[in-house]
Amino acid sequence: MEDPGFTVLVTEPGNGGQKALQAIGAVTGLSLWRSKLLLGSAPAAVLEDVPLDMAAVAAQQLQEAGVPATIRCTWCARTVPRDGALLEPGPCASRAWPTAHCRANSLTSCDCGFCSAYGSPSLTL
Repeated sequence: MEDPGFTVLVTEPGNGGQKALQAIGAVTGLSLWRSKLLLGSAPAAVLEDVPLDMAAVAAQQLQEAGVPATIRCTWCARTVPRDGALLEPGPCASRAWPTAHCRANSLTSCDCGFCSAYGSPSLTL
């Protein structure tokens, strides 16, 4: 079963200070010039289709540098809370699996056919 990807978004242009530009460069590998262009074009995706743990680290680095950043699931388009809490069970647009299997989800058990037949996959981080 394939895991969903997560997108790290810069939500506001921010002040564009040196620390902010360096943080964007560290997360994306972009030069300071391209980091400034990306920050100026907010809202913009900094990382796309990455695992949740990688997205969480990147978003935290950006937020510590004063860059407003959020994490969004690429399957259900829900935004992961900034406090790192898991998502409440809700509508998920995934056609590949039940909402319970999303790694950003707060559910710890599932009654889908897959879990009934093969056992529950790891549902928590």
